[in-house]
Amino acid sequence: MRIAGIVDGDTLVLDNGREVRLKGIQAPKLPLGRSGFEAWPLAEEAKARLEELAKGGPAQLRYGGARGDRHGRILAHVFVQEMGRDIWLQNVMLDEGLARVYTFKDNRACAAELLASERMARAGERGIWADPFYAVRDAANADGLNRLAGRFEIVEGTVQSAALVRGRLYLNFGADYRSDFTVTVGERDIRVFRQDDRWAVLLQGEQDRSRGLEHLNGERVRVRGWLSRNNGPEIVVTHPEQIEFTGPRD
Repeated sequence: MRIAGIVDGDTLVLDNGREVRLKGIQAPKLPLGRSGFEAWPLAEEAKARLEELAKGGPAQLRYGGARGDRHGRILAHVFVQEMGRDIWLQNVMLDEGLARVYTFKDNRACAAELLASERMARAGERGIWADPFYAVRDAANADGLNRLAGRFEIVEGTVQSAALVRGRLYLNFGADYRSDFTVTVGERDIRVFRQDDRWAVLLQGEQDRSRGLEHLNGERVRVRGWLSRNNGPEIVVTHPEQIEFTGPRD
């Protein structure tokens, strides 16, 4: 199959008419007919770069997790040929700072590799990482986070307390959960966390107090997801790849 067109920086069209969403990334968004929607910074540049990389060429689709979404699009990692070698489109877009990592509970394949590419681009302030619109937000700035409710954001801070309450996990980033930033994991999604080696140990604290969630206190983490307001600002997390442990405790 060949790539016949580009919709935006993370969506392309095959020569059979099917749309393919590049799983694992989110490029800056274009309006695409949505009334009142303003293009995100570098959206046109991301689309142009994907077109340069891919349009007209043969594509190889590789899967891992769900293969389709509710819009009828194919979900895949896409590879094209350049100078006789495979080019992973997701990785190039991240490496050049033209996308962020954007995973789902049923689509987590290659997340570690994608996150590594994003970190390198951010460290080099490439592409979107030189624009304040995409800045990593401070978990301690609850007022600022409240103003960003409804947006996909990356938030970094130090966990002040963690608890499992009636099957729901809470990570609190301030002294007052009613006003400070909080990360929550619903009861259904805790099962996904128990399948992750690091989180399985932390969640064993229900039976073994020497290995409980209190070991998260003081940990520096980076969280990605859609910001909402529930008392204070909140991100609801569904899978471990949304939470990165970023280094030593403060």
